[in-house]
Amino acid sequence: MENSLKLFDFSQKINFKNELLAGFTVAMTMIPESLSFAILAGLSPLTGLYAAFMMGLVTAIFGGRPGMVSGGAGATIVVLIALIKTHGAEYLFATVALAGIFQMLVGVFRLGKFVRLIPQPVMYGFLNGLAVIIFMAQVEQFKITDANGVVSWLQSSSLYIMLGLTALTIAIVYFFPKITKALPSSLIAILIVFGVVVGFGIHTKTVADIARISGNLPSFHIPEIPFSLETLQIIFPYALIMAGVGLIESLLTLSMVDEITNSKGNTNKEAVAQGLANVTNGFFGGMGGCAMVAQTLVNLNAGSRARLSGIIASLTILIIILVGAPFIEKIPMAALVGVMMMVAISTFQWVSISIINKMPKSDIFVGITVALITIILHNLALAVLVGVIISALVFAWDNAKRIRARKYTDENGVKYYQISGPLFFGSVTTFIDKFDPVNDPDQVVIDFKESRVVDMSAIDALDKLSKKYTQQNKKLHLRHLSEDCRKMLKNAEAVIEVNIQDDPTYKVMPEK
Repeated sequence: MENSLKLFDFSQKINFKNELLAGFTVAMTMIPESLSFAILAGLSPLTGLYAAFMMGLVTAIFGGRPGMVSGGAGATIVVLIALIKTHGAEYLFATVALAGIFQMLVGVFRLGKFVRLIPQPVMYGFLNGLAVIIFMAQVEQFKITDANGVVSWLQSSSLYIMLGLTALTIAIVYFFPKITKALPSSLIAILIVFGVVVGFGIHTKTVADIARISGNLPSFHIPEIPFSLETLQIIFPYALIMAGVGLIESLLTLSMVDEITNSKGNTNKEAVAQGLANVTNGFFGGMGGCAMVAQTLVNLNAGSRARLSGIIASLTILIIILVGAPFIEKIPMAALVGVMMMVAISTFQWVSISIINKMPKSDIFVGITVALITIILHNLALAVLVGVIISALVFAWDNAKRIRARKYTDENGVKYYQISGPLFFGSVTTFIDKFDPVNDPDQVVIDFKESRVVDMSAIDALDKLSKKYTQQNKKLHLRHLSEDCRKMLKNAEAVIEVNIQDDPTYKVMPEK
């Protein structure tokens, strides 16, 4: 037990052997995913590798969580596919840079903590929708475009070969970890399928059929787009969505690593690092990205507990870009399709299905809604935002129904309303309906011992209620307000008439 605790202790000295091996392993697992997502978006595979190199390097050095791995992730590129198809890669680079600026601002203004407000059903829907998108995108690789630009499904032997090699890849990825976890199963699957294709001289679709990899160093490049308000109107919404999606995935990955390692990362520092990495991508020809859950787990399982492995992984990818292009271009697309299908299967939250009969109906609705928006609109940030809003409204509705008032009149003829439950915008109507200013006695006390005045709507409701009693020449008193409620009422004096005394009875309206 003691050794297992030390294993996740980030304060221990760096184990250079573990960091080196972890870095190599992570690099090998990042390559197929980065290539696949770049090809999925209609970009050059090199654009994906640049993203893996730059995202990984910058976040490894400046990020808020040792052990996390970032790269060209599908979560961010998926939301930009429509922009790429309509405006091209140059607009993509500008969008990625702008998204990076947004992310840096989130970190600078210390807004990273708000990721904790995302409910679990929203995350289930988000991940399940993303899994479906990734899986369906792989089906597109079973199509081919002829010289006239006509897209059609693969036929006869080409289709059977593609299906067979994809099935072989999936089988290796699934069964290899049962034999050993010393090597990443996705890398082994790609190498085996590559060996089968080359060894038996099988003719099948390869990376070279999609695009060629130049193998050059990334160079500084200002996006070739018109610098105008119209351009900003085009890229702004995409940049905002990408920034949101990237931060959500990155900060949730950070939380996951925190839980695994029993330590705490810096969300705001990570947001700044993610932003800086995406700005770098935008000006050096990368497709941008965010934290990668699968590669982060690979990194931790390989023994990494420091930043060094991420740096090694990034430099390894750079070396592969410079000297490994001929090899990468011969990788069968079936191998990448199989790997990505397994990524989709592992991304899908199967536990959400097994517990669906135990979840509240509102949570089920939220999860399904988020998943459908993700799948139909390919807009992950909008899906999460809608899910959070629905969850907040459901929460507000449930709490609005909790407002209660126990009524009694004492021996002096003073009527008491003992309130329980929060008084806020959702419950003010029900709250006001519980009072009867016309028929109540001259002295009325509202006891807030088991309640709280939460927001401005609640203060306004008290003011209106007080005025109703004043019109009947009756006095309304507030009792047992907590210190925070008293302060809120005091601060509202410029808006409503409030007179708070030092004794336990407080009057909203001054006595006349």
